[in-house]
Amino acid sequence: MAEYPLVKPNCHNNEQGINMNRNERINYDRIEVAIKYIQQHFKQQPSLEKISKVVGISPFHFQRMFSDWAGVSPKKFMQYLSVEYAKSLLNSQPISLLDAAYETGLSGTSRLHDLFVKIEGMTPGEFKNGGESLVINYGFFESPFGKIIVASTGKGICHMVFEEDEQKAIYDLNLQFPNAEYKEKLDESQKRALHIFSDNWERLDKVKLHLKGTNFQLKVWETLLKVPQGNLSTYGDLAKAIKKPKASRAVGTAVGKNPVAILIPCHRVIQANGNIGRYMWGKTRKSAIIGWEASKGSL
Repeated sequence: MAEYPLVKPNCHNNEQGINMNRNERINYDRIEVAIKYIQQHFKQQPSLEKISKVVGISPFHFQRMFSDWAGVSPKKFMQYLSVEYAKSLLNSQPISLLDAAYETGLSGTSRLHDLFVKIEGMTPGEFKNGGESLVINYGFFESPFGKIIVASTGKGICHMVFEEDEQKAIYDLNLQFPNAEYKEKLDESQKRALHIFSDNWERLDKVKLHLKGTNFQLKVWETLLKVPQGNLSTYGDLAKAIKKPKASRAVGTAVGKNPVAILIPCHRVIQANGNIGRYMWGKTRKSAIIGWEASKGSL
C-alpha cells in the first residue's frame, strides 16, 4: 500500500485562492526539478548535498523547502521510491532479497529490511510471501449506505469498504495479501466495528485497527480520527494539523488511500470552498453519510 504521497507539488494555495508570488514560483520550480531528479536517480541513492546542488541552493534550505512543499523530507521521498521499486521487483520476477536490494541501489538486505519495516509495516520477506502466515476473517453486511465488506486480523480491522459486488470485494481484498488464509467468519472485531451504524456508540472505543501504510499516511489517518462526528474538516486543515501546511495535495493522496471506511472518517473532509469533494465510494454516499452524522449530533 505504500506510495510516495506526492505526484506533483502544490503550484498554488488552493485554501486561500491566492496566486503564488514570484519567489514561490521559483521555489516551486526548484522542487519540481528536485522531484524529477530523485525519480530518475534514486537507484544511485544521491545525497542531500548532491540533490541540493542540482537545484542551486544549500542543503539546509533545500531540506526545509522540500519538506514544506512535498510534506516529506527528500530522504523519505527517496525511500518511498526505493521501496516501491523493490516491491515491483519482488512481485514481477523470481529474485532474491539480496538482488532486489542491490538492484534498488541499497547496500544490502539489512537496509531493504529496515526500509520495508518502516514504510510497509512488514519485512520484505513477509511482503514477498504475500501474508502467507496471516489469517483474515471477513464478512458482508448491509449498512444504511449499501453493502459493506469488513475484514479483520487477530490485531483488529484491516479492511472495511463499500462494495455491492461480492466477487470484486473479495478480489480487491486478496490483492493486499494474496497468500493469506481467508475465512468468511464474523468475529468480535467486526461486531464492534459494525456498531458505527447503530446507536451503541460506546463500543466504538473498543475497536482496534490493524493498518498498513507509510508513516505519512498513518499520521493523516490518525488525524482524521480526531475530527468529531458531525463536524467537517478540509485538506488544508489536516495539513496544518500534522504541521505540513503546504502539503494539502499529499494529504489528499493519503486520505484517498484510507482502507477503512467510516471508522477512519475520510468522508468528513471537504474542499475549502464548501464543495463536497471526491470520495472513493461515491459523492452521493459521502453526502448521505455527512447528513446522517449531522442528524445524530456531535457525540
